[in-house]
Amino acid sequence: MPRLTRAQRQEQTRAELLEAARLRFLSFGYAATSLEDIADDAGFSKGAVYSNFGSKPNLCRDVLELIHREKFAEMAELATSDAELDDRVVAVSAWLERTAGDVGWTMLELEFAVLSRNNPELAEMITTLRNDAARMVVDVLQSMSAELGLTEAQLENSAVAASLDDLANLLLSAGIGLGIQRAIDPSVPARPFTDAFGHLVKLLAALGSPNEMPKEIGLAAD
Repeated sequence: MPRLTRAQRQEQTRAELLEAARLRFLSFGYAATSLEDIADDAGFSKGAVYSNFGSKPNLCRDVLELIHREKFAEMAELATSDAELDDRVVAVSAWLERTAGDVGWTMLELEFAVLSRNNPELAEMITTLRNDAARMVVDVLQSMSAELGLTEAQLENSAVAASLDDLANLLLSAGIGLGIQRAIDPSVPARPFTDAFGHLVKLLAALGSPNEMPKEIGLAAD
């Protein structure tokens, strides 16, 4: 096996530290996890953590970015698969049921957000994370809308929402709230949210086919 280059070794070290940090943060939370713990778990020195991430907040941000990419990639794959629309709605709803309220992930996000109250640096990180997450939801909605024949102009002229950005923010905000509630009390049902998602997709499909749309959700008059 050829020897790794310096850049490849650095990339491997960073990936191993990131995975160790993810396991620690999800299991014990942000405050209870030290950089020494992460370094020991990964088999590196604390200096390796600093040289790769600079600080504990930066490391946690990168962990959350990684989780977001993985989770939203799962959702996007289900939402834009070759399956029938109804089957995709069922698949995404099942994913939401499994994901909303994941204790480790949700509590880490919440703890990180609480710590940002008096820390502008953390607040900026969290704002960026949320905006990036909203963008991922918009990308999924755009893919589905294009398939359904729905244009931004049709959406803007409807009484549903001003833009896909608004819909994405609505879904993300509702999902965050539901996740926090379910992380605290797993008996809180996800069904109202998953049902609303299903109705939204059907509404977008109807907007893309105005001739088949019920009058009560028709396009607004010019």
